[in-house]
Amino acid sequence: MKMKYINKLLLGALSVLFMASCVEDSLLDYRVDKPESLAQLEYLNEYDVLKSYVDRNASPDFKLGAGVSLNAFNEKGLVYSHISSNFDEVTAGYAMKHGAIVQNNGTMDFSGVEKFMAATEEAGITIYGHTLAWHANQNAEYLNSIIADREIEIDPDDANNALHANTPNANTNIWDWQLEYTLPTPLTQGVEYTLKMRAKASSAFTVGFWRTDGSSTNYGPDIAFGESWGDVSVTFTPTMDATRLQFCFGTFGGDLYFDDMVLTASGSEENLILNGAFDEEDLSGWGKPGWHAYTFGVEPVAAGPATWWTNLVTNSDVEGDDVSSFFATEVSVGPDPATIGAGGTGADDVGRAIVVKSGDNPANPWDTQFFVKAPMQLMAGQAYRFSMKVKADKPATIESQAHNNPGGYLHWSMVGSPAVTTEWQEYTNSGVISAEQAGDNGMNTIAFNLSVFAEANTYYFDDIVWEIEESGNTIPLTPEEKADTLTWALDNWIAGMLEVTNGYVKAWDVVNEPMDDGNPYELKTGVGKTDMAADEFYWQDYLGKDYAVMAFNLAAQYGDTDDKLFINDYNLEYNIDKCKGLIAYVQYIEEQGARVDGIGTQMHINTTSDKDKIVEMFNLLAATGKLIKISELDMGIADGVKTANATEEDLQAQAEMYQFVVEKYLELIPASQQYGITAWSPLDSPDDSSWRAGEPIGLWNESYYRKPAYAGFADGLSGE
Repeated sequence: MKMKYINKLLLGALSVLFMASCVEDSLLDYRVDKPESLAQLEYLNEYDVLKSYVDRNASPDFKLGAGVSLNAFNEKGLVYSHISSNFDEVTAGYAMKHGAIVQNNGTMDFSGVEKFMAATEEAGITIYGHTLAWHANQNAEYLNSIIADREIEIDPDDANNALHANTPNANTNIWDWQLEYTLPTPLTQGVEYTLKMRAKASSAFTVGFWRTDGSSTNYGPDIAFGESWGDVSVTFTPTMDATRLQFCFGTFGGDLYFDDMVLTASGSEENLILNGAFDEEDLSGWGKPGWHAYTFGVEPVAAGPATWWTNLVTNSDVEGDDVSSFFATEVSVGPDPATIGAGGTGADDVGRAIVVKSGDNPANPWDTQFFVKAPMQLMAGQAYRFSMKVKADKPATIESQAHNNPGGYLHWSMVGSPAVTTEWQEYTNSGVISAEQAGDNGMNTIAFNLSVFAEANTYYFDDIVWEIEESGNTIPLTPEEKADTLTWALDNWIAGMLEVTNGYVKAWDVVNEPMDDGNPYELKTGVGKTDMAADEFYWQDYLGKDYAVMAFNLAAQYGDTDDKLFINDYNLEYNIDKCKGLIAYVQYIEEQGARVDGIGTQMHINTTSDKDKIVEMFNLLAATGKLIKISELDMGIADGVKTANATEEDLQAQAEMYQFVVEKYLELIPASQQYGITAWSPLDSPDDSSWRAGEPIGLWNESYYRKPAYAGFADGLSGE
């Protein structure tokens, strides 16, 4: 039976207390306007305070919550009195989030949170922590600053010696200009050698690299020189006991620079080139054929902009499931080692590989092609390095092409013609993209022709790296460096918040809104988003799928063992696949060893929302065995009807839907799993709100008078 209740003191103090209220969140901005008429709503005065309708015997742990403005609540005025009278728990709309706490220099200001805890403790209500890991309401300026490119200090007077060759013009043939080095000890036939050095040119150029014993010559691999200093490396196995190295650049006119040259045999660290750093002016062993009219010598070279190599291939080692960089007629990812014991299909029988099959009796070599695609257009003059490990069921020599997108042929031979055997071997190639390879609009794909003879064959590719040289006065952090930095930042943030709130805040929205709306079984991402808000930052784009694992582990580490840790998302009653995707993600998080106690469902619904889907969502959530919380319940009318246009029928429909949602929650979620329900906006939304502006979404109107929705909510709680 309902008890007659009306707080005359509260209503009488509205106009005075509101003037003192200062809030930062327009969603929870409590306003007071003089009501026009409440005669038709007199029955609402018969209701008691809202929390009195919770059946504490049936649901002893149930918490009736409200979203609040922290600043307004801390003033202990109207908001404080209203919320304390009607609710068990509060959730701060904004002020406990990363963007509110973390300053631009990384320090954290918890002063408002500390006052909030004191005020709620005095009121005898609890706090639901909101939120620890989210993509919105973050201090993105700070987070982006700590993973920004590093400044490189360039001292123009900082110079060392380098070998400098200057050619007066470009000739017809690559051998028309040659620089030779006579080795102190000849190379050994059949031994693998690696040549590394730093190099640059006045304009990008690919230098021919040959070895000779005076009677026969090995050609390639060529060496790409960029316009700024860069590290280059080539690996080769001579077919003779070579006595000389030849660097050929006959078609180049301008300046070439060589420095820090190291030649080593496989398994050895001995540099076979004397004075390879050219710190001494001794050029013993270096020379050129007598007919070459160009100059070379050792001279100081000033330091230039920093250079680095950027890998364009996603999932190079093929250990992840993302094969977006790879395309072919038939592509499959080899089995995970966990399913086949210690072996695998990957290089050296470790891990996985890309598997591509060619068919019998092809009409053309390109009938089966394997493509490696870059995420950008590469133009003529761009220096690149390419390497991969490859084998096949049958030996074959495959061909490469330059394409603009898979199938968009531009030029024959992009990275040479790898000779593939039945054993894993590494193939490398480097160079500078030519005008023919780039075409008019650039190239972005390397194609390998696999139908090179009549019989079918199966090819295996692993450890595929396609790098381009970049330069500047800043250098980007590697993905690993960014992940390491953000791991520290997430740890620091969660540790700081839980240190301040530990012992009082006993439940946390640890991870908020992880699932993508368009791909509900995948995580949200900011990659490619062009309208990023100033406070958006996607932790998962840098930390990967395990960002939530990390967040839950940190919350468990820094909190109390009996804290309740939730994951939370919206539209679960609208998009059932998103609900299933969130449940699957919870399972994944726990498989990685983290603890998830509960799932929160934001229900920002309308009077016309699909009741069958609401029931289906509750049944799916109940089946998880987790605590279930309606974390943000509010309700619009039909298709966004504004408060001024809402009819009595609209308000009654809203009351009926509120009652339906509350009743179904209590009916379908077992009592042991009922954490509670939070009314996200207890009052109707003001016209200037950033959330459902001007809509009658609350249980009270803006003047704090109860609406029919109040009765519907109360009746849902009481089961009447």
